[in-house]
Amino acid sequence: MAKLFGRDFSGVLTTMRGTIGYLAPEWISGVAITTKADVYSYGMMLFELVSSRRNCEQPKDGRMEYFPVKVSSLINKQGDVLSLLDPRLEGNADIEEVTRVCKAACWCIQDDEAQRPTMGQVIHFLEGLQDMNLPPISRILRSLGYSEEDTIGSQKLKLAVSNM
Repeated sequence: MAKLFGRDFSGVLTTMRGTIGYLAPEWISGVAITTKADVYSYGMMLFELVSSRRNCEQPKDGRMEYFPVKVSSLINKQGDVLSLLDPRLEGNADIEEVTRVCKAACWCIQDDEAQRPTMGQVIHFLEGLQDMNLPPISRILRSLGYSEEDTIGSQKLKLAVSNM
């Protein structure tokens, strides 16, 4: 949608639609929306594609988990990305492809839209036509508790979400 209107669009949009966890930070902060907002949402969707779970969930132990934090941690520590997969796949996936999808997703959800790839670049990443460096840990993920434990406390998540 951002591409349809472009930066020169002078109308005022009075409503915002979408699921909060999938909206780019610029939707919430009120800065101009570009095609990179769609890239952010696509990255969040890629996380769900890998895991078949919501990006934010509360397991039985009561601690909130934000899946992008776990992915970023594993990618940057070059951990076992197959552990991120939907358990129904029983680990039957190409580790290089799973790593590629996770890296692409991490690049797509960068706070700064200038750091996000274009959708064309994302396609090249996913098809293996273009290499990717390790993505930086975004400010939002750091504030949500990126740590060695790969999990976050529910207090931090509630505070961070309420401040958005």
